[in-house]
Amino acid sequence: MKNLLLCISLALIGGLLMSRLVKKIGLPAVTAYLITGLLFGPYCIGRLGLAGVGFHTPEEVSALGIISDAALGFIAFTIGNEFRLDDLKKMGRQAITVGILQAVATTFVVDVALILFHMCFPTALSLPSAITLGAIAAATAPAATLMVVRQYQADGPLTRLLLMVVAIDDAVGLILFAASFGIASALEQGGISVITVAVEPILEIVLSVLLGMVSGLLLNWSERYFHSRANRISVSVAFVLLTVGLSKIEFNAGPVHCSFSLLLVCMITGTVFCNICGTSAALMERLDRWTTPLSVLFFVLSGAALDLQILSNPAALLIGVLFIASRSAGKIFGAYGSCAMTGCDKNIRKYLGITLLPQAGVALGMTLTAASLSDGKMVRNVVLFAVLVYELVGPTLTKKALIAAGEISDQAILGKQR
Repeated sequence: MKNLLLCISLALIGGLLMSRLVKKIGLPAVTAYLITGLLFGPYCIGRLGLAGVGFHTPEEVSALGIISDAALGFIAFTIGNEFRLDDLKKMGRQAITVGILQAVATTFVVDVALILFHMCFPTALSLPSAITLGAIAAATAPAATLMVVRQYQADGPLTRLLLMVVAIDDAVGLILFAASFGIASALEQGGISVITVAVEPILEIVLSVLLGMVSGLLLNWSERYFHSRANRISVSVAFVLLTVGLSKIEFNAGPVHCSFSLLLVCMITGTVFCNICGTSAALMERLDRWTTPLSVLFFVLSGAALDLQILSNPAALLIGVLFIASRSAGKIFGAYGSCAMTGCDKNIRKYLGITLLPQAGVALGMTLTAASLSDGKMVRNVVLFAVLVYELVGPTLTKKALIAAGEISDQAILGKQR
């Protein structure tokens, strides 16, 4: 345990120091944390086997998953607070339309590209895996996006729509993945399960929304009994952690497997809470300060979890490049087209797709389910490579897009507001 605590503390300090270095070359702090994780991971410093220095094996990183789950819970809770009624009245229809259409467009573009690749090289990638990868491509990482927005205090129509879209993206991605994976499994096994393809993903979203609503109402009710800032922060932290824990529960109701989406549950909790609690804005500002070290650790651990061995697999690299190119095209043109349809501002149409490129935890979680496919390992390797690229490059692209849209001030770029 003492070695584990030493390793976590050194990784946290290393991430903060690295952020000072990358600031000099204009890179976002999240990129620094990911690079630090790579350096402390099993393929760099961790390989030296020094007690308390670096993560020696991938299993050591996986064992700290509770930190990542907690961080994702707070990130989703924070994003949920962006869904205030005033903003929903102005941008709700646009956010829902764009969130759905850009995700569907991305899945379609990646499916077409990978199915054509399968037709040319059937032994390199199976048809079920190609279809599954198309659905995984729809997922966007909200954590990296939120970190960039926070660091540079971005604000404006693009930023507000972006935070809504990345939240909606999770729900849409769940449905697309469940349907696509159901079809992929049917192609391998010779039969389609309506329960797996249609019932379970919809039920997961419904259960997640209900749990999030109840949690948000209970949090608001609990806050009324505490008046000091410290106690209110403690109650909020306890409820987010409770919500994260409840969202990990899985059970069967007859033939139907029931589960929850951690991101969706915590997001709905934040949405309900911010719209019924008059002091939620001030509380969230203080909560953000409390959770900053947790967010840093989340990205350091994400970097440590990236598998550099994938770089030695030529087939995975080739398919990965095709996956990245087609997914990027789907996100950029899908966002542009859906924004144009809903009458979004020129800057939003031009830059939203670029800000949706980061990809991480949700996509990797989907690969665990895809592991049951005959070449599920290839699916995971391709997504691992894509995550490695997107997590290192995506935050910088998001920053540049927000600057180009005029939603990050010169003062924030120079670091005077940090």
